[in-house]
Amino acid sequence: MHGYLIEMLECPVCHGELHWTIMEQRGERIETAEARCMTCASTYPVREGIGVFLTPDLPRRDLWDEVESGLARYLRTHPEIERRLMGMPLGTLAPADQFFRAMVLEERGRYAEAKIAAERARSGLYTSEYLACYRSQIEYLIGHLVQMEGPIVDLASGRGGLVEEMAQRLPHLLIATDFSPRVLRRDRRWLEFFGLYDQVSLLAFDARRMPFKDGAVGTMTTNLGLVNIERPGDLVQELRRVISGTLLAICHFFPEEDEANAAAIRELGLVPFSYRRSTLEHFAAAGFEVELENVQVGRARPTPVSELIEGAGIDSLPVAETELEWCVLVARCSPALRARLP
Repeated sequence: MHGYLIEMLECPVCHGELHWTIMEQRGERIETAEARCMTCASTYPVREGIGVFLTPDLPRRDLWDEVESGLARYLRTHPEIERRLMGMPLGTLAPADQFFRAMVLEERGRYAEAKIAAERARSGLYTSEYLACYRSQIEYLIGHLVQMEGPIVDLASGRGGLVEEMAQRLPHLLIATDFSPRVLRRDRRWLEFFGLYDQVSLLAFDARRMPFKDGAVGTMTTNLGLVNIERPGDLVQELRRVISGTLLAICHFFPEEDEANAAAIRELGLVPFSYRRSTLEHFAAAGFEVELENVQVGRARPTPVSELIEGAGIDSLPVAETELEWCVLVARCSPALRARLP
């Protein structure tokens, strides 16, 4: 993480001031450090350049760690499957298996090959309408960001697809975030390989309890991050607390009448931001002024499962074919409310 972040950060538990002990620094980048809260004495490490601000009280599942660790264990105990997954011509593999090959190649540091495999997989995993809508939202968001100033915080970055796009096309300082230190370590290696790491900082935290000071974030983005935060609780209130400017969120919404997917959405705890109406209600209740821009509709189908690894799939949703409404949600804290915030 870059040193400028110190002025933006506080204790995510009690919002106390942090005292920093820096053990290793390379230029403007802090590689190893410890931040201790001067109020509650909680400590937060910086390791491998990643600031870790996770709190122990919020339950969470690190799906990135589960999937990657599970895949590695499976292939170690099934060497014949590994030989087929890694040895067959890429074009003969099912799309899910192309994606799993990309994950293995990443773990082995073969990033150029991994990128090719992941891109090939994407075209088979998703409908052409899904991909066109997604691409359109990326382009629309990047167009907005060109006009912004200051650092950009990307929430729930995951495998960093949006961060990679922004690093390629924008001059801004970027802050990639996720609650999984594992996926952030992967993102660092990936960005370093492609020469995109210089402007990126990495922070691990839970979006429901962020380590930013009140109003410290001028611009925040997220790429389908809202809908993938399980049991978000008071997430939007936390967004309101830290954002002084604008949130630009790529979203897709399920139809209200889509009963085929509703049960799975409820079971996964993803109801609040899976639907247009509930999303708008949450943001309005928190005091945001919201517009849905670049609205498009595209058909989506369940992603196909692996042909080599029994039962292994990529996405939990949708479980049945549907039409998703895509947009960039642009949320700003209303001036009247902002004036009343501390």
